[in-house]
Amino acid sequence: METLIMYYSFEGNTRLIAETIANELKADIQELKPKKDLTSKGFMKYLWGGKQVVMRNMPELMPLDKKPEDYDLIFIGSPVWAGSFAPALKTFFNENKLTNKKVAVFCCHGGGGNGRLFKNIRRHLPNCDIIEEIEFRDPKKRDTEQNIIKAKEWCCTTKGSYSSSLES
Repeated sequence: METLIMYYSFEGNTRLIAETIANELKADIQELKPKKDLTSKGFMKYLWGGKQVVMRNMPELMPLDKKPEDYDLIFIGSPVWAGSFAPALKTFFNENKLTNKKVAVFCCHGGGGNGRLFKNIRRHLPNCDIIEEIEFRDPKKRDTEQNIIKAKEWCCTTKGSYSSSLES
């Protein structure tokens, strides 16, 4: 079974979790990189990032190194922006029509929760089976080691459950 970790990260929180999962599962990893990413910091990053989500922007992405269609299980990660996923994922979903994939979704946020992120990802992947969802609160800033342990336990349980379902 081939596993891919696909993610977008602005400040490194989602990258930390994605890399933890990839290392734990010995899986391939693919970062979604917009050709022009936000450069704002502080309050302005929330304003510009939220505006992109509300305006349904789809930034042009750098070419992918991995082909998602080649994988059986895909972990997808995003920060929570304006209660949803980052615009880079919207571009990815629009350009890659995933079907018949098992998908596990994770998100990182600063304390406001996942909002509609999980619901919105399900809407963009109607032909996939979303098998697990989990959220992390500021994993680089708050309880980093606990968040890493949480990510390792979650991904191993997720992959184990998926593997068991294939055997039965």
